Amino acid sequence: MPRLGAHCSTAGGLPTAFDRGLKIGADSIQVFTKSNRQWAARPLTPEEVTEFHARATETGLAPLVCHATYLLNLASPKPDIWQKSLAALRVEIERCRALGLDYLVLHPGAHTGSGTPAGIERVAEALNIVREESDERVMVCLEITAGQGTCLGADFEEFARILDRVDEPERIGICFDTCHALAAGYDLVTPEGYAHTFEEFDRLLDRERLKVFHLNDSKHELGAHRDRHTHIGKGFCGLATFGQLLNDPRFAQHPMLLETPKGDELLEDIVNLRVLRALLHGTDEEISEETLDEFWDGIVPAESKEE
Repeated sequence: MPRLGAHCSTAGGLPTAFDRGLKIGADSIQVFTKSNRQWAARPLTPEEVTEFHARATETGLAPLVCHATYLLNLASPKPDIWQKSLAALRVEIERCRALGLDYLVLHPGAHTGSGTPAGIERVAEALNIVREESDERVMVCLEITAGQGTCLGADFEEFARILDRVDEPERIGICFDTCHALAAGYDLVTPEGYAHTFEEFDRLLDRERLKVFHLNDSKHELGAHRDRHTHIGKGFCGLATFGQLLNDPRFAQHPMLLETPKGDELLEDIVNLRVLRALLHGTDEEISEETLDEFWDGIVPAESKEE
């Protein structure tokens, strides 16, 4: 079955992410290896790296996924921002390599007015530069976006055009975010829409390139181009989307990671993972739209489960 998990905080040190992953019952986790809101990165210590590797071995959580800082904008037409983004990406890749992380998820960026073709050229140029400087142990995965503003990545065709300009496209993967895809206009809810979405993905990008899923419901409707995550079954994706995805044999071994709202006790992650596992065929638990609240009752405060 898919490797279910969530984005886990590293507060208190990078190895603490494994403790949080075990607490919620994850099979796989995603982390930030540095502050996601700052350019600078504190150097990793040898002790930290050793402990991280040890915890990875002890827990068996895998694959291990990193999400790059939100500040990165490889599509920027501004030379200073583009150079800072390129330098930050180099650091992200090196940290992933040192820690043994498998995938680095990255938003393609925003062209901020220079136009989609120019933005695509900038992203491809940056990927070619880092490809020449790094080995193959870390795969960069471009993430599907909701398409807000001038952000690239809301159209499979845009990824295809980026990959056409990358010298070794086999070294670039795709991260498929369910909230973002729905907001971008890809119908994942109806069987016909779901089938068509992945037929288009396969035609333009090749299904083998899809490496990581972010499982998030959407607060906004199909094609809204707004990126607002909510709990599984509580938004416009609905249980139907996740039921189809979890039971799709093409994705039976993929990491599928929550990025839904949560409190310090991580109860929301625990419930969301339970909901997802109840959607798997052949499990003891079953869930429907009518019984969804039963999974939350008595576990998580009402205001949190409505996020």
